[in-house]
Parts: sequence; structure tokens; C-alpha cells
Amino acid sequence: MSKRVVIVGGGVGGTIIANLLAKKMRHELKKGELVIDVVSDKPEHFYQPGLLYMLFGLKHHDELVRDERNLLDPMVELHLHPAVKIDKDKNEVHLKNGVVIKYDIVVIATGSRPTPEMIPGLREGGHWFYEVDACLKLRHELMTFKGGKIVLAIGLPHKCPVAPLEVTYMLDDWFRQRGIRDKVEYTYTYPIGRLHGLEPVAHFAAKTFPKHGILSETLFNMKEVDPNKKTVTSLEGVTLKYDLLLTIPPHKGAQVIEDSGLGQNGFIPTDKFTLKMEGSTNIYVVGDTTNLPISKAGSTAHFESDIIVENIASELRDGLTPFRYDGKVFCFIETGMTKATYIMFDYNNPPNPVAPSALIHWFKLTYNKVYWLTPMGIL
Repeated sequence: MSKRVVIVGGGVGGTIIANLLAKKMRHELKKGELVIDVVSDKPEHFYQPGLLYMLFGLKHHDELVRDERNLLDPMVELHLHPAVKIDKDKNEVHLKNGVVIKYDIVVIATGSRPTPEMIPGLREGGHWFYEVDACLKLRHELMTFKGGKIVLAIGLPHKCPVAPLEVTYMLDDWFRQRGIRDKVEYTYTYPIGRLHGLEPVAHFAAKTFPKHGILSETLFNMKEVDPNKKTVTSLEGVTLKYDLLLTIPPHKGAQVIEDSGLGQNGFIPTDKFTLKMEGSTNIYVVGDTTNLPISKAGSTAHFESDIIVENIASELRDGLTPFRYDGKVFCFIETGMTKATYIMFDYNNPPNPVAPSALIHWFKLTYNKVYWLTPMGIL
């Protein structure tokens, strides 16, 4: 009787796991002892970090998408119908087209999504770059912006935690290149009592913001936006006026997670080391879908995927799951249009941003081009 591994989600984590597992267990696949399925709600795989560059006209949409079927190993079956229910008691994934897939092991990689509707007035009065249409709309606003007050307001949780800093530094540089930086008052807000969730990164920002003329307001949790008055008000009672409101909307996980009773707000309680759903023996969780207090970033999903693949292969072959995730994360941080830094950390070692350089910036741009090797399990 063959074993079946079902991966729900065709993003970076789900695609990496499918491809690495297919390579590692090629013998079992060829003999028919293993079946690997990927369930995705869309035929295209999108490189989400590229939206930051699309915002400035540095990337085009076509450069950021590939056909998911072409990225997947030929021996992996792809189902292009969204999952509407994951029944953990019956070990079943129910698809919107009525198909029910039984599994021995399921990997949930359903990601996260911006939900501006959680903040009254945000959809009408704010802009963000975490989705294609919204990114292009904000790009148009920036291209016609002649000066005034820009406020960046951030909701929690959100993916790509360093993106608010990146867009701040890049906008500062971009306005200087256009010769209008002196006409722009830029205020960066953050929901906690420092400029970033990671303390060393917050210190880095606090040290560099004054050099760039960037204003800041901490302990600012968005409560509501008034599109008519052009104000954003925090739960703490602070109201800021804006001419252009740039936001990182709060995020939620996929609706199927809530509908299946697997977690609140679409995030699944996950063991930080095994990456299994708490209380489960055959449900793995990867990337943004976990409720772990670590960065919701592509590199997180990448490093988690390596551990999950090793444990699934070991479990299917030997009944053992000896591998542990150590919390490893790596993130580039653009500090302008021509320089960048990076951070690398894990559960036991905090990040330490290095001095920004043009070389690191070019490393980031190079990775943007070769990213497609990552979901294919090559890089």
C-alpha cells in the first residue's frame, strides 16, 4: 500500500518541500510506494519580495511569476483547486471541486495575506505594496507625488518584517534622486516601543533614521483611518495627518485553516522544533502558516522546509523524526536604492546588522534573478 504526502499550498515552502521530497524519495516514487500531491489555489507561482522592486519600477510583473507546474518535479501531482477543508481526524483534504484526498502525512503551507479590512477606513484611505494591484496603485501615487506628509503605519502580524524599513530607506533615497526630499516629511510608526520587533534591528534604525531625516512614532497601533480628513489614529490616542498614507496591513492566514478548526486567524499552533502541529503526529506546518514568533519570510520557509523533508523521509522509511529546526532566518535589508545590509539569526543567536554596502545590495539583486532555483530545490 503506497503512502501519500499531501502539501496544501503552492508557495515557496510548499513547492520546495514537494521538490526536495521527490528528489530524496525518488526510489519510492518510481516503485509506486509514495505519492506526493500539491494543492494550490492558483496556477502561477509568484515571487512576493519582488513587489518592493515593482513599486519603484525596477521589476515587472512578468519577471515575478512562473508556472507552478513547470517548477514542480514531474513526479509530483498538482491539483489546481483550493482546499476548503482539512479534516485532521479523517486525514483528508477536501478540494473546492469536490475531490477528497486521503493522506498519511499532510504539510500545510497556506501562507498569509494582508487584511486591510481589519482597520476601519484603511482600504479607502491607505496604500500598501503587498499585493500586485495595490502595489501598482501606490506606484502611481508615488510617481505623481510632489511633496507633503507621508506616514507609514504598520499592522501586526505581517510577513517580511524588514520590508517596512526597506521601503522607508528606499523612498528616502528615491525622493533624493528626484530632488524633492526636502519637500517630503516622512514619519515611520511602529506598534511596539521601539522601531522594530528585533531589538538589534531597532537599534540600527534608531541610529540611521536621524541621518536620513526620518521621523518616528513608536507605540502606534492603527485603530482607524479617516480618508476625508486624511488622518490615521492609533489605539493609544495619537492622530497623525497625512497626504499619502503608506501601510503594512495586518495579516491573517488562509480561511481554510479557520474553517477546519486548526488555528485562530489562519495560523496553526506549531512546535518550534519539530514543526508539527501541536497535538498532531502527522501534520507539519511551514512558513507563514505557523504561529511561531519568528519572521514570516521566505528564508524562514526555506530553512523549515529542509527539516520537514528530512523528517518526513525518515518517518516514512524508519518511523523516526530526529531532525530539529533551530529557528534559522536570513534576511537582506535594502538601506536605499544602492546599498543593503543583512541579518542572520536563530533561536539562540540574535541578529547583528552589518554595515550597509553596494556589494550586499548586488547580492540581493542577484538572488532576485536566481530565486526560481529555490522553489525547485536546487538553491
